[in-house]
Amino acid sequence: MDTIFTRGPSLNNRLALAIVLSAILIFVDHKLDGFKSTRVYLNSLVSPLQYLANLPSVLLSESADRLTSHQALLDENEELSSEVLVMREKLQRFDSLVEENNRLRNLLNVPVREALRRQAAELMAVDKNPFSQQVLINKGALDGVYLSQPVIDDQGIVGQVMEVGTTNSRVLLVADVTHAIPVRSLRNDIRFIATGSGSLNEMYLEHVPHSVDIEVGDVLVSSGLGEVFPQGYPVATVKSVTRDESRPFAQVSVTPMAKLDRLNHLLLLWLAGEGQDEILDANASEEE
Repeated sequence: MDTIFTRGPSLNNRLALAIVLSAILIFVDHKLDGFKSTRVYLNSLVSPLQYLANLPSVLLSESADRLTSHQALLDENEELSSEVLVMREKLQRFDSLVEENNRLRNLLNVPVREALRRQAAELMAVDKNPFSQQVLINKGALDGVYLSQPVIDDQGIVGQVMEVGTTNSRVLLVADVTHAIPVRSLRNDIRFIATGSGSLNEMYLEHVPHSVDIEVGDVLVSSGLGEVFPQGYPVATVKSVTRDESRPFAQVSVTPMAKLDRLNHLLLLWLAGEGQDEILDANASEEE
């Protein structure tokens, strides 16, 4: 039987011709880039098949991510629920302590401290200057913000307002080298001055005598001196104490309580009588 494959040149000649044609095509493609447009066309033609072939892997990956995210949300929800229970228990004790403190102050004829006005703010920008620790928030004069107003987060004192605009303000962080805050130790009520180091996770205590009673782990809170920060708010914890007798003072390093490198939502505090002029001026300008 005479088939089509037995007609024409022999198989050896066909193989040699195919090799020669392949070599020519490889040379033209590699050296002369003669098939660039053809490759683009072929890639465009094959790309739907590639997406289709990759679809099962994408679906499995997205499903795994969704399951992981769902489980993470469940774990976070459970953890937050536990924290809410703990905080509610602490709040109950706190309320009773406040009432007891107020009764004692009334017995001693000491004025009862009024609750501070507060307002939430959000971070807008961070100063890019590596030698300055400042941030920009979305509250300004129209909201009653005033110079040197204390700013905190959910962990402790963040800093104070240094510039006030109409709708935003600039906050100087406690870690800035130009910032200082009077503090006291919760353990023994000794007072210090904490200054910024220029690093977000470190501050120093100034002029600490070698004989002073201070230990690693001591919690420092605002003392209320200077009338800028209200007393009792967490500021820092003692990280290291170095007593070198060749130096006039002990070297004390502390870590800020506020998460200065992860700021997002902040809280502005109004001291008694502060910021009222700014609010009145803002309201007057709005009426005009």
